[in-house]
Amino acid sequence: MARYLNVPTLEANFLAPLKTTFDVQGSSLDGGRNGLGEGITMEMTGGGVVTATYEDCKIKDKEQYRYINQLGARLNGSFRFVNVPIITDWFGPFPVIGGLPSHSIGGIPHSDGMFFSDTSGYSQATVWGEITEAAALNAGIVKMKIYGMPRRLDWSEWFSICHPTKGWRAYRFWEIVEEFANGGDSAGSYQEYRLAIGPALREAVPAGTRVEFARPRFVAKFPAGFTLPSVVEAFFVTQQSIQFTEAF
Repeated sequence: MARYLNVPTLEANFLAPLKTTFDVQGSSLDGGRNGLGEGITMEMTGGGVVTATYEDCKIKDKEQYRYINQLGARLNGSFRFVNVPIITDWFGPFPVIGGLPSHSIGGIPHSDGMFFSDTSGYSQATVWGEITEAAALNAGIVKMKIYGMPRRLDWSEWFSICHPTKGWRAYRFWEIVEEFANGGDSAGSYQEYRLAIGPALREAVPAGTRVEFARPRFVAKFPAGFTLPSVVEAFFVTQQSIQFTEAF
């Protein structure tokens, strides 16, 4: 049985990709042609598969070479999984701190004001959400409230949910179905929306399920036929691209 839970998360920053690409592929099928000869497309149940490519990862340090070797050992063959972050740091719905959008803040001390022995503290997301109405498997509309967002939702955003069986899964909304009046509760002030999403929910979600906007992620494997070899070039600097597809 496939194991979607408790898998490692890809070290996106450590790989230093020059470009990342995220997409949802295979969301429709050809339904024939109408009387004008035009193609008719129909949405697939489930709404397609999330894919990602980390392009031209700059591999130069010894630790990076060992990490690439570990990824190949784990994922070649496309039957083991890893959580892949979607890098929305620049355009996500995050507050600007120090002149840059910030999906999380660090340096948070313990309740007594002390830090860990290495002087580091806790970190937490600046923006997160919560499902406010239960939604069934394959649902295409969810209702959620979002905390910490400095602006209204407008075009679209990636987000992710850690499902109890399917693990981390990524979604994005393609339409705001309904926008509710802003509110507040013990967790802080929030904005509430009903959103049409794609792909459809991979697993039913109860009310109260947490929604992540900071580095949303999805459990993934290498696509069929892709492998990640260990490569060494002159001057010990190489660039490798890595492909991922949602795990099923």
